[in-house]
Amino acid sequence: MGVMSESVPVCCPACGRERLYTAPSYPCACGAPVAPGLDPGAPPTAVVRRVWEDEWITVPCAACGRRDVWPYPELGCPCGTVLRIAVHGERGGSTGGEGGDGGRRDPAAPGGRAPAPGGAAAPSPPSARRPVPPPVRTARDAVTAAVLYLRRLGHTGVRRADQRPVAGIGLAARGLLALVDPSAHPAGRREVECLWLTAMTDAAACVYFSLAGFSADALAHADALGVPLFVLDLDGTPQPVNATAERLDADAPGRD
Repeated sequence: MGVMSESVPVCCPACGRERLYTAPSYPCACGAPVAPGLDPGAPPTAVVRRVWEDEWITVPCAACGRRDVWPYPELGCPCGTVLRIAVHGERGGSTGGEGGDGGRRDPAAPGGRAPAPGGAAAPSPPSARRPVPPPVRTARDAVTAAVLYLRRLGHTGVRRADQRPVAGIGLAARGLLALVDPSAHPAGRREVECLWLTAMTDAAACVYFSLAGFSADALAHADALGVPLFVLDLDGTPQPVNATAERLDADAPGRD
């Protein structure tokens, strides 16, 4: 594993399209970037069924040695297939919990727990069940925290939205549009309505994340439209601020 993001060629097993995939980097608590080490010699595997344990990988920081849990590298192909990218030390097989463990088990990684005495699997520590969001120091940190939360809600292949929003940073996944607003001013009614209208045009659900919160008018309008609103704490944790967001958060997999 290295601190620098790397790129590998990826060929989709479903349609044969070839693309270049760059590993995302995440901020360690010490401030150094951390990225999983990709294995260019192993083919990607198609995700056919989601298993929470298999969504995460433990990556050590080369600067301080800290081990944190981050999303497993994935790429959404234009054909609709979600590809899980192989990393060093883990050879791909079937994914998503079908057909066995696919040879990707690592005692240090989520879903790859070392056997306890007597042959039973040792329970995962809390950090392996849910990744720790990064402290929010920059707009990129805010986006990372939002992406981690959306993955926790079950959304995969989260990427930059094709259509640039009127404010903030747009994210998209299948059937979802999200807006991350890292500005120092509370989001207003116009921003909430624009997100909702764009999502309606795409027949998608929507979620709004803001660092500075929302105006009273924005809160009232979001309630009328059914838009979930979250405030990102400086520790990277999204906090629901309206009833729609509270219901969404309550139904999130892996919620303690």
